[in-house]
Amino acid sequence: MENVEDFQLHLQNIEFLSSRIYPGIEILLVLDGELIVEMDSGFFQLQENDLLVINRNQLYQVRAVKKNTVLTLSIPDTFISKYYQEYRHYHFNLFSRQVDRGKENIIVQMRKFLSELLVAYCRHEEGRQLELHILICRILLTLILRFKGGRNNVEEITVKNQRLKEIIAYLKQHFDEPITLEDVANHFYLSPSYLSRYFKQQLDIGFSRFLMNIRLEHSVKDLLYSNDSITYISMKNGFPNTKSFTNLFKEMHGETPHSFREKNKQDQVDLVKNYQLQDSGTLLSSPEIIMKLGDLLSEGDTASSLSNTETHFEELIIDLSAVNSSLLVHPSTILSIGELRELQKDIVRRQVIVAKKGLNIKYISISKLLSGGTISSAVETDELIPTTSPYYNSDEAIQFIKTNDLSLFIQVNYRGISSDEHAYLQKLEHFLRHCLQVFGEKYVSSWYFVYLTNDEALDHKRLERFYLSLQKLLKTMVPSIQVGVLLPFSFQTGATDDKHRWVLHQEEQIDFIAFQANPNEIVDFKELIDDQYLLAKDFIRKKTEKIKHYLKSHSIEKPLHLLTWSSFSGNTRYTNGTFFRGALILNDAINATDDVKSLGFWINSEIHEKSVGGKNIPLEGMELFHYFNGKRPAYYAMSFFNRLQGNMIAKGDFYIITENERGYQIVLMNHNIVNPYFSIEETFLQKLMKEVRVTIKGIPRGEYQIRKYIFDKDHGALYKNWWQNNSKFGMDSEIIDYITHSSQPSLEVFDEMINDEWSFYSYLSMNAIHFFELRKVFL
Repeated sequence: MENVEDFQLHLQNIEFLSSRIYPGIEILLVLDGELIVEMDSGFFQLQENDLLVINRNQLYQVRAVKKNTVLTLSIPDTFISKYYQEYRHYHFNLFSRQVDRGKENIIVQMRKFLSELLVAYCRHEEGRQLELHILICRILLTLILRFKGGRNNVEEITVKNQRLKEIIAYLKQHFDEPITLEDVANHFYLSPSYLSRYFKQQLDIGFSRFLMNIRLEHSVKDLLYSNDSITYISMKNGFPNTKSFTNLFKEMHGETPHSFREKNKQDQVDLVKNYQLQDSGTLLSSPEIIMKLGDLLSEGDTASSLSNTETHFEELIIDLSAVNSSLLVHPSTILSIGELRELQKDIVRRQVIVAKKGLNIKYISISKLLSGGTISSAVETDELIPTTSPYYNSDEAIQFIKTNDLSLFIQVNYRGISSDEHAYLQKLEHFLRHCLQVFGEKYVSSWYFVYLTNDEALDHKRLERFYLSLQKLLKTMVPSIQVGVLLPFSFQTGATDDKHRWVLHQEEQIDFIAFQANPNEIVDFKELIDDQYLLAKDFIRKKTEKIKHYLKSHSIEKPLHLLTWSSFSGNTRYTNGTFFRGALILNDAINATDDVKSLGFWINSEIHEKSVGGKNIPLEGMELFHYFNGKRPAYYAMSFFNRLQGNMIAKGDFYIITENERGYQIVLMNHNIVNPYFSIEETFLQKLMKEVRVTIKGIPRGEYQIRKYIFDKDHGALYKNWWQNNSKFGMDSEIIDYITHSSQPSLEVFDEMINDEWSFYSYLSMNAIHFFELRKVFL
């Protein structure tokens, strides 16, 4: 044993260690070989790389199964209590073979810390004491943050009364403190006299005697398995003085503590070979030790450094046998591409096909149907039957849309029509007749037309009159076609503006209502801390509910289409990129499932920015693809949403579970809204991490293949990869291909035998998504 300030290091070959207790924590790391540790809680068989924590005052014994090398760190109460006084109220559940899935990287980090501790001690370099102290504190902090549990009770007493159970548990947790009847009564909001009577009536033993019996039971172990003095044992276990301890002991055992120890003390027959750690040259020149430590240190380098990150912990327990299921409905997805002519570009067509496959795309939204560059002007000709058509380009684009089982969502913006309404309607009629002839009425009747009126200079009568003319034309030519209105709606006032109140009186002429929602509209980004940031949480759901309530108050119930929306983001190109928002997007989409028929997205950044003039980064919507075909977070968030299938059997603020014919799906989200400028600060982000321990009961027994996807700022965030691999000297195809292909969620696949219950841990960074699929194995 080597004394190093307040703790001890052991490096041993153990054949046998007789029963003992230690007033502190001991951590065993098996470097090679095999041994068995026997404790009250059972037998623990440790093999190479296994870790085990032995808690304070826990009786244990060790015997070898094979020749072994064991590194043991012993940290006494005195050291830990200086920094964490509450430590004595807990114990630490760490046996590397029995940790829940998800904590593997933490175990790797613990091995690395222990290896670094041994190497640092043996090297005797400058600053050694400080380095040792730091490593010990890291180990303790990891135990406290990741493995802390309730303190084991010495003996369970069968008690049905819940209040009494809590009182007994409190006494067993605090027995070694100078607590009194008055202290406990105050803690449980009782009078001392009532507690005394209550205790006696329920247990047929007085409060003070019950407490002393607990203290006495712990003292007996110390007498038998430690060399501590009688005085130290009495004080350590909560007795007010040695005399009271001795008197109670004589009353219970018929002899003094000293006499009892002399007769019954267990002989310490240990068969151990100790390495002398002060002989660092010999130790670190051992090829076996060097190789083993090297493996542990390099293994730690590849682990995720989560061990000492401050997190918010939540425990999620779900019993699948006691849940109600409902079919999970997915809104359709509308993909805005600007003008139809964009589909003449191969890259846009490829993006449409990818989005159709992964995101349940149903509609292609276009603007400037007749005024853009897709439909060419009529050409004068002397041919009886013209060999050219102004609809050649539009026909090719629409045929591509139809071939891929998609339909059109056409935006009609009155701003570009008001100068000559008649000409527009006439041109639209010719276009529709052509499309009916080429593509058939069945296909054209699946189209949607949405009327936009964002010109503040026009009065409401003109806006209403033109809509009715448009609606009449469309319904006359294609009765089943859908015609609706984009309704401007203020979140603050809970109403539309005066120019659009006519919508409330034309219910019969309107098939659907489209609207826009963007939490950025209620936030002042100049304020670092503002209540508006809290209001932005679940903004999409809140605004949708307000619109539904507003329409219902006017006896209007129409399908809602969220044509343009965005999750919370920054208001500059840099903060918009660095503020990862995957979980915000997914959470908003899930919350919208019951209220909207479709959700809209822009196909890519280039087309979106071009649509608003390219002067500022557009914030009112989200794109699925970045420049050069890279997939943006909205794509992956919605791909997880579309991947969710079957019945929704559990849903909470940060999770959702579905069941389908293949098994189960579990989604965990750590959605946070903060000032995006804070998202640049890594230390701040670490404080927003969430640790979740998930236990799912009621899973049918059997083997499962489990797929775990992680989507966060380090796994799938395009902007971070783009920023890290950018260069002021430009980017070539090799760099671009690397960025686009490496920016995707991580995937881990493993097999699991589940017998009714499955537990695991997840550590989610800010706005991260963890997606699990439990697929049944059919043998």
